[in-house]
Amino acid sequence: MYFSSTHSTEEPWVTADPDRFVDARDILEPGEFPPEVTVAELEASGAAHAAALNALEGATVQARMLVADLYAGIAQVLTDAAACPDPWVGADPTTDPAWQDPRGLPVAAVRAERRTIAVRAATLDLAVRLGMSELMIRARAAHADLLRERCPRVWAAFRSGQVSEQNATTAAQQAGTLPDDPETWGRFDDAVEAGAKTLPPGKFRLRARVARERAHPESIEVRHERAAADRDVTIQGEHDGMATLSFYGPAAAVHAAHARIDAQARHLRAQPEEDRTLGQLRADTFADLMANGETTASGPRAGHPSVAITVPVMTLLGHDDEPATLEGYGPIDTDTARRLAGDASSWVRILTHPITGTVLDVDRTTYRVPKALRRWLGVRDPVCITPGCTRLARDCDIDHRLDWQYGGATSADNTAPLCEPHHILKTKSNWRLYRDDATGATWWVTPTALTVPTDPPPW
Repeated sequence: MYFSSTHSTEEPWVTADPDRFVDARDILEPGEFPPEVTVAELEASGAAHAAALNALEGATVQARMLVADLYAGIAQVLTDAAACPDPWVGADPTTDPAWQDPRGLPVAAVRAERRTIAVRAATLDLAVRLGMSELMIRARAAHADLLRERCPRVWAAFRSGQVSEQNATTAAQQAGTLPDDPETWGRFDDAVEAGAKTLPPGKFRLRARVARERAHPESIEVRHERAAADRDVTIQGEHDGMATLSFYGPAAAVHAAHARIDAQARHLRAQPEEDRTLGQLRADTFADLMANGETTASGPRAGHPSVAITVPVMTLLGHDDEPATLEGYGPIDTDTARRLAGDASSWVRILTHPITGTVLDVDRTTYRVPKALRRWLGVRDPVCITPGCTRLARDCDIDHRLDWQYGGATSADNTAPLCEPHHILKTKSNWRLYRDDATGATWWVTPTALTVPTDPPPW
């Protein structure tokens, strides 16, 4: 089969028009080449496309090298912060022979604490500047350190652009689970180097897992017992009023749970007039089992959840469609909000206008934050006010921006939710929180003098 019309560079690989194909036997003698497309034209077209692909391949190598440099740079900043904490936490008081820690800690413990807080302060500073989460910053630094120490061959290939970020990350993750044994690290590095350069991420993940199993000196039984201690269930908000619940546990237990859910879903699927898909039935069965301890043929039931939902009054009455807010997630559909509101056993009134009697300030004789003030702060600042942090206000400390011991009041203007790690950071590092009393605006200044406004509420 040959092209029967003039070659088009817009369709170098395939043509969508079947009329452009004819059988060569109908128009050509044996050995004759169609005059519409010459060998020279085909070679020129192929060379042009090869040049384009080569350029993309070169750009990919350059991009990989830049990413590797980013990993190395992040790791270096955190290493330097641990080696010299002063820029991040202030001058070292332990250098004064007469100094004593008010908590009675020895000098070694105080210096170790300073290093830890300095690294955390630098991590947050990097996260703000690079537009990443603190978790991503720590992960990149850890992966760079792991590759440099345990997989020097993969690390060198990553730095030279021969290994993708995904494969480098996979190698670091697998190497990080190996015991502290250079011989074991060497076996793993040797086994994965070639695959890290040539395999796509999916296949390399499998190759790296197999290599890790073969290199590990401990039996899988011993490792499984240790890993089982990390079992957990986590939740993550998704789009369009949905969320993902993840269960990390022993494979046998996870597969057994899935088998039970699948069996029940298939049983429901066989019922007359059942029109839900098998995937929908699995999800409904799981929700029923978790929320109510049983399954129903009608789908998931809301039950009586112990969650906080803010519903605009006009929405609740059906006169408006402003979405309700599920604490820790964000907007949810109004039908679900009204149904949950109908099941609520108690209500806490939260309006957008001032309510007479709401406590927003207390006398200087009171340090403890009253429940009404804490509730108000949770509405004003639903999450920790540290840049990038999403810890719910209900799980945070209530921080006095100006410390109580320095005259700070227990008031709405001087208090805000800070999760425990960031509360410690504000107290013991060079991160500073400021507020404009005239406008109410608050902002942070990092140890490297970057001004960062507090994040707006996520909903």
